[in-house]
Amino acid sequence: MQSKATTVDQYLASLPEDRRAAISAVRDVILENLDKDYEEGIQYGMIGYYVPHKVFPSGYHVDPKQPLPFAALASQKNHMAVYLMGVYGSPQHEKWFREAWAKTGKKLDMGKSCVRFKKLQDVALDVLGEVIRRAPAKAYIQQYESVLQSTEKKKAPAAAKGKPAAKSKPAAKKTVASKAAAKKTAAKKTAAKKPAVKKTAAKKRA
Repeated sequence: MQSKATTVDQYLASLPEDRRAAISAVRDVILENLDKDYEEGIQYGMIGYYVPHKVFPSGYHVDPKQPLPFAALASQKNHMAVYLMGVYGSPQHEKWFREAWAKTGKKLDMGKSCVRFKKLQDVALDVLGEVIRRAPAKAYIQQYESVLQSTEKKKAPAAAKGKPAAKSKPAAKKTVASKAAAKKTAAKKTAAKKPAVKKTAAKKRA
């Protein structure tokens, strides 16, 4: 559920009181552990944390006009959520995150990058803060570029397999067949002319 808010303060003000308190508490933990090279703002209708263009000029490959997303915080229709793109793109970070969360005894409701919760007590705040701290912007950019390069290498062989094979052999067969047909036609014409010659010779003898 994307908000029409253009600032973080507007986003928070638009929430019901209970959700505003929960989102604000999670936001405080993120900001306390966020590397200085990241920035906070509204991105894709959520409170976003991203690598600005001044740090990473290429931006987000899906939409280069957008700064590279790192994390996000949102109030959805049936739940609240933290989006951790850094965890999604790193099997090592994801493994650590899941194991650390499990040790807290709290239930983890997680998709590819989305950690869903309905109340603040559902969130392992210490683990969330640590996973944010473990991903400074420079390290996250390296991880992001590595994933992109790996994806491009996988796409290249697949694209090569999809190319249609050249149809040179059928064309060669067609040429041979045409030559054979031409020879056959020429032979028929030659055979047709021979009786006419014999007939002329017979008239002369008579």
